[in-house]
Amino acid sequence: MKADLHVHSHYSDGSDSVEELMKQAVKANVTHMSIVDHDTVTGWPEVKKMGDLYGVDVFPGVEISAYDMKRDRKVHVLGYHYRTDAPHITALCTPLLQRRQENSLWQIEQIRSLGYQLDPDRILETAKPSQTIYKQHIMHYVTNEPYTSDNYRQEYRSLFKGKAVANRDIAYVDVFDAVKAILLDGGIAVVAHPGQLNSYELIPELVEVGLGGIELAHPDHTEADHQRVKELADQYKLIMTGGTDFHGKFGMKIGLGDLTSPEIPFVHDERVRGKVIIDKS
Repeated sequence: MKADLHVHSHYSDGSDSVEELMKQAVKANVTHMSIVDHDTVTGWPEVKKMGDLYGVDVFPGVEISAYDMKRDRKVHVLGYHYRTDAPHITALCTPLLQRRQENSLWQIEQIRSLGYQLDPDRILETAKPSQTIYKQHIMHYVTNEPYTSDNYRQEYRSLFKGKAVANRDIAYVDVFDAVKAILLDGGIAVVAHPGQLNSYELIPELVEVGLGGIELAHPDHTEADHQRVKELADQYKLIMTGGTDFHGKFGMKIGLGDLTSPEIPFVHDERVRGKVIIDKS
């Protein structure tokens, strides 16, 4: 078995369609995959259909943009195996998506004030099936340079960082609400890339409200992160997951399946949860 449990599609801020992702998974011998689009579960019907078509074992996934209010920092929460209608996740994330869309339209106007020729309607149309514009969609019209290039990064910083005209963030949801929503929908909540956002201190507090896992394998994680994640997972009996955080051409240069999950969470029903251990080295 080979599992990539952190993949994004064009239902949020990934560049590739679900079918394109399935083709890449098959080519990379990935047997299990979860597409965890940001703050939306709308892609699941197509994910299930394409998983069945290409013989890839898929299960529902989402990545919720949350906030650690106590420490004043962002934290991302992955949700797996939730009931597919996901009423609590949807109720929590819908206002978040609306705030993101309003902010993206504001950012487009700010960038247009600098002389860039940006058409909000055209950007939204090409972002589909995502109903929300992300920064990646805006940058696609700002520059033809690849995401990994120095020119792209310089352009991005000049528009979205520091004192740049479009540097305005949105209010994320409380991280405890994110974990609770996933649990209420029957899923397993996992803290994403704790090394990237320095989420380690938060883990014991989230365990108290039902956190089920912590992400081990991630492109931004160092060996020190791996050691710390393993210690926390052992201490609090957490499932360890992982993946590439794949965004296609909208993200870092990495192939789907280049990083894999050491364990696969599973749910037999609402009462029985567990994991399949692939590699705990």
